[in-house]
Amino acid sequence: MSLLTVQNLKKNYDGKPVIQGIDFSINKGSCVALLGPNGAGKTTTLRMLSGLIRSNGGKISFEGMSVQSDIRYHIGYLPQHPVFHTWMSGKEFLVYVARLANMDRQTAAKRADELLARVGIADAKNKRINKYSGGMKQRLGIAQAMIHKPKLLMLDEPVSALDPIGRREVLSLMEELKAETTLLFSTHILNDAEEVSDELLLMHNGKIVEAGSLEGVRQKHRVDKIDVSFQEGFTPEEEKITALPAVIRAEHNKGNYHIFVNDTNQARDEILQLIYTEGWPLERFEVGRASLEDLFMKVVNQ
Repeated sequence: MSLLTVQNLKKNYDGKPVIQGIDFSINKGSCVALLGPNGAGKTTTLRMLSGLIRSNGGKISFEGMSVQSDIRYHIGYLPQHPVFHTWMSGKEFLVYVARLANMDRQTAAKRADELLARVGIADAKNKRINKYSGGMKQRLGIAQAMIHKPKLLMLDEPVSALDPIGRREVLSLMEELKAETTLLFSTHILNDAEEVSDELLLMHNGKIVEAGSLEGVRQKHRVDKIDVSFQEGFTPEEEKITALPAVIRAEHNKGNYHIFVNDTNQARDEILQLIYTEGWPLERFEVGRASLEDLFMKVVNQ
């Protein structure tokens, strides 16, 4: 069942279209990655959905919400660069946010304790926020976005500024949260989208260029490939590989060759036969499907 529906949403800056009439829906209980390069329009889209900026056209519909309702009652939002009152403790900050959401002080304190435990920083609840690590601050930011029990939790680039440890902490938390609430997060990091999300919205130049389940999008734009590497110092004649009938193209990176093919079985036989005939010193031969990066590049270049 659709929780959020967006129809022909537009945004212009200085007369220039930034968001060009996008349409999509988010189902209740799903985890959706809004995926695209920097400048694609992800943050602008989330800011319109959160009510922070006005659109120049289109419609945003939320389940059970009347036209006069304020969508902010139904969503929680963590911006890409959250700002905290760093002289407060983590608990003080959450109580402050809860009071802004019209909770009484007792309920706010209880809710703050619940969320601090939920995001895994209960032991630091009385520590000043300026002593928190980057990962702890993001966890606190997610807690403040959840303070009023929203139906949709929106996170803008939640791990892009974190070190590897903080990134892993937040991604693990997101993996847990998606079992409890509907989650929409933006990212330009393809591995994060692949790891956490169930569905994708691929955005490019202010347009949604593809949408659907991760597996569904993969099947629609299926590109099979074979990864090959040779002994150090050896360079094969790449034109002989690309001349094979089942090969679409080949790319290489630090001695690894990614060979994109239109028929995996045929290409496997052709490539192995070529390697045997030429006597190339093969070290690795792996048949696999294309990564999300391969898929994204194919979609945006169409």
